[in-house]
Amino acid sequence: MRLLLDTHTIVWVMNDNRRLSRAARAAISLPSNPVFASAASIWEAATKFRLGKFPDAALLVDNPTRILAALEIEVISVSVEHARLGGLLPHSHKDPFDRMLAAQALLEGLALVSADTIFDDLAVARLW
Repeated sequence: MRLLLDTHTIVWVMNDNRRLSRAARAAISLPSNPVFASAASIWEAATKFRLGKFPDAALLVDNPTRILAALEIEVISVSVEHARLGGLLPHSHKDPFDRMLAAQALLEGLALVSADTIFDDLAVARLW
């Protein structure tokens, strides 16, 4: 199974946080499951860190390339098609970061590893 980690999931994996579910932890740790993070998640983490809303993301924000490489997480860039679908998704949820992750998961055939149930309304395969 190919996995896309939500922003909070990346930070929880990085910090070995207990809030990471057993199912998510098991799926992420399986060598046969490629694990991805969106460039949009780094943007979200940096924005929320700057605003003082996400202090746990400090290490990720300080050196995302090094942290993601150490965690064996591959980065997915935001493409024109991702941006188009993210804007067109038929849902009232206004968070642009969540909309982008949903679009990337749908277009790239990825299961989104997230505690956020909002993704269930977007027909995204969510693992938690």
